[in-house]
Amino acid sequence: MPNDSTTAAAAGSWTLGDRAVHRMGFGSMRITANPDRARAIALLRRAVELGVNHIDTAAFYVSPGGTLGVGTGRARYATELIRAALAPYPLDLVITTKVGFGYDPVSGFTEALTPAQLRAQVEENLRRLGLDCLDVVNLRLGRGPGPVPLADRFGALAELRAAGLIRHLGLSNVRPERLKEAADIAPVVCVQNNYGVDAYREQDEFVRVCGERGIAYVPFFALAGTGREAGASAEQAEAVRSVARAHGVTPHQVRLAWTLHQGPHVLAIPGTGDPAHLSANIAAGAIHLTPGDLALLN
Repeated sequence: MPNDSTTAAAAGSWTLGDRAVHRMGFGSMRITANPDRARAIALLRRAVELGVNHIDTAAFYVSPGGTLGVGTGRARYATELIRAALAPYPLDLVITTKVGFGYDPVSGFTEALTPAQLRAQVEENLRRLGLDCLDVVNLRLGRGPGPVPLADRFGALAELRAAGLIRHLGLSNVRPERLKEAADIAPVVCVQNNYGVDAYREQDEFVRVCGERGIAYVPFFALAGTGREAGASAEQAEAVRSVARAHGVTPHQVRLAWTLHQGPHVLAIPGTGDPAHLSANIAAGAIHLTPGDLALLN
């Protein structure tokens, strides 16, 4: 039975790029919402104490404004909070970030389309994280084909990888047919898409294909589902509630357990700014769903 002392190791491990990470990681978007900087720093340190060695972030995870659109006061960047909390970084820690989109307090969201713009975003991540080389960089794509071919943008990141600024590359918000196009340019170590027990299940086959190719599949909004930035709803499908009752856990923990049960290559990155939620999320990695549970949830 999972409890507050359960560590991220309970979820098992997967090799992301060239380093093994626990499959239960941490998403940093929500740590910027609260103006209490010390609270975010303590939460990040607690995550690492509980065995988290895979943290997802982006330079555009910032409040006020930013992805969450909340908050007041001085700008709080998730990348800078990670640096303040954890640098010098543990040797086993993998930090995954994203480029392709950015956020400016004056002009709002921007999209990096040229090699120079992508390099500027990579350098911003390096600066804010205090690193010389980024572990994993995902190219975050928009909806539709976009004004610049994927090959040009991913190729620009591949050049930065060759120059030693990036160790590994991935894709975010990507359609299945575009994976091969990118992989022909440079190795793709992960795909990060919106996916959950009741959201975007048309990607089930894509999840399977990534596993066959040895590519990590990293769902975002696995807890929030279609709520996305608004966060997880208190309302849950009856199937999720039923499985939660059977195991004596919360519906949110069932959602995370279901995520991990989709394959050994699937990594969870639940995000929170609440220490109690952090422990509960990590503990979900110890929940073993039965075939009957999975059939009900599916």
